[in-house]
Amino acid sequence: MALRFSILSIFPDQVEEALNHSITGRALEQGLVEIQPIQIRDFAINDYGQLDDAPYGGGRGMVMLCQPLYDAWEWALAQKAGKARSLVLSPAGRPFDQAMAKELAREDHILFICGHYEGIDQRFIDETQAEEVSLGDFVLTGGELAAAVMMDAIIRLVPGVLPHEEAWLLESFTDGLLQWPQYTRARVWRDRPVPPVLLSGHHANIDRYRLLMQLAQTLKKRPDLLKGRSIDPQLWQDLAQALADGQLSCDD
Repeated sequence: MALRFSILSIFPDQVEEALNHSITGRALEQGLVEIQPIQIRDFAINDYGQLDDAPYGGGRGMVMLCQPLYDAWEWALAQKAGKARSLVLSPAGRPFDQAMAKELAREDHILFICGHYEGIDQRFIDETQAEEVSLGDFVLTGGELAAAVMMDAIIRLVPGVLPHEEAWLLESFTDGLLQWPQYTRARVWRDRPVPPVLLSGHHANIDRYRLLMQLAQTLKKRPDLLKGRSIDPQLWQDLAQALADGQLSCDD
């Protein structure tokens, strides 16, 4: 059964267009996932297509009305046995990460509610018990691009999308660490050689080097990822020794 993404938005095609290429595009062509764009304006409360109104209490901007969103949400649920994981894109939500992508890849139906203007009437979120999810600590014009980014991360983890599970098991964040640096030909470029161990053909040494580089890269670039994480003390010792011996560098 294909994983369905329902996109409630006033610009639903923006999401679909972003995913019609490369790996996600092939997943759509193969029927491993499907996208259902839903135009909220089709559920507007009047012939003018009204979807928003001024906020109670005053203030700038407009707030999206409950009823059109709710009617669109109910319609989307009815299309697939009345069940879905409903997500509201919001800077106030749970931070989206690789662990959440893996969690969502196991769902049958994910319903993204893309806000616009100054946001969504809180009563819609309370009534539907939709989960608020955030792409990061910044503000976008609407939720469409955030939904597309999250969907890309989720689709990669759907069984059958990538030819080998190893392709994503070894990527950054899958084990909580950044990925090791990658190299290809030429062996020397602008006086910068490929680390010799990668040319050795000794797979155990290569695996160990890559693990140490994951730790070194994470320590240098994203030390926050190591907070509260249990790392084998021997691995720290091996990293310190390799750095001291010049066997590897955080700049590799």
